[in-house]
Amino acid sequence: MAYTVGGIVPEGRLADLVAALGTALEQRGFPRVEADEAQLVVNVVDRARPRPFRRRSRGTFVAALHVLAESPPDPLREGYPVLVRALANVSLTYVPGAGVWFTTLERGSYLVPEGPRIEDLAGDVATRLTPLASSRLVIDNEFRTDLEPELWDGDEHTESIAAAGRRLDDLGLLPAPFPVEDLVDEQDLRHIKRLYGIGGLSYGNLSEREDERRFWMSASGVDKSKLEQPGRDILLVSDYDAENGRIVLSVPPAVEPRRVSVDAIEHWKIYREHPDVGAILHVHAWLEGIPATEVNYPCGTEELAANVAALLAAEPDPAHAVIGLRNHGITATGASLDEILDRIAPTLLLQVPMA
Repeated sequence: MAYTVGGIVPEGRLADLVAALGTALEQRGFPRVEADEAQLVVNVVDRARPRPFRRRSRGTFVAALHVLAESPPDPLREGYPVLVRALANVSLTYVPGAGVWFTTLERGSYLVPEGPRIEDLAGDVATRLTPLASSRLVIDNEFRTDLEPELWDGDEHTESIAAAGRRLDDLGLLPAPFPVEDLVDEQDLRHIKRLYGIGGLSYGNLSEREDERRFWMSASGVDKSKLEQPGRDILLVSDYDAENGRIVLSVPPAVEPRRVSVDAIEHWKIYREHPDVGAILHVHAWLEGIPATEVNYPCGTEELAANVAALLAAEPDPAHAVIGLRNHGITATGASLDEILDRIAPTLLLQVPMA
């Protein structure tokens, strides 16, 4: 892995942080290289007009770094538009004297506080950045028109997923996403979809097992309260091409499918390792006292999937468990989506704790 610094670095405390961050990254095995060779880019931007770093590879991880004079009243609403408009994987808002606010695509926002030495802050930021930049996204889809005709209109599992999506809406568990299309132009929106493998920013996902190997799952970027058409809004995951990092989907021949949720790799791993799991629910909410991942890996990465699966395997009953995703939400397993919601809805916290 190697890094580079993009953009124009203004003089002052931000320049000091960039220099110290470079040293910290090099100490962690990230040599500085030319832009075309970097896997991690610290892109210094103007928050009013954040200029994107136009990466050539989806595997390049971009952190959009900007400075504010004082802590924002709502760090998420400060950092998220910068993240989107800068086409970044994470937004870093540096407030001299306070620290660096991280804002992720999954709407996590948390402060890495500044101490007396800027080198310590840079080290803490680098410690947070390096595992994220080193993770492997699995967001490509391969569509095969080999779905059995008897499943073209779905079955009891697609009906269950659609009903659970409506129930999530009734419970207030489908937060309104930021209107990405209002923040970027059409060209940048297309670029975002290509980079992140998403058709839009909607939150949460649902799946139910079809058989020993396959499962139905909600699509990416679709309103989860309106999961209407099997093969388009709800997709059958039939395989995982590990060599190429590609989720394989079986679809009807006459339907234009959406992309499956970016969390498909996590669900695939859980279903494969735990044959008693009948359904999986992911929402941006929380439960007290649950085990949680230590690193907030991006959604759709092998590392997040492996972390969640490992925590699940350590539970007394992996088929009926809840795992926390740090600064993000929860993944819950059960016999069915209704069973999961009946079990966890009474004690769900709508606010995810950030740390």
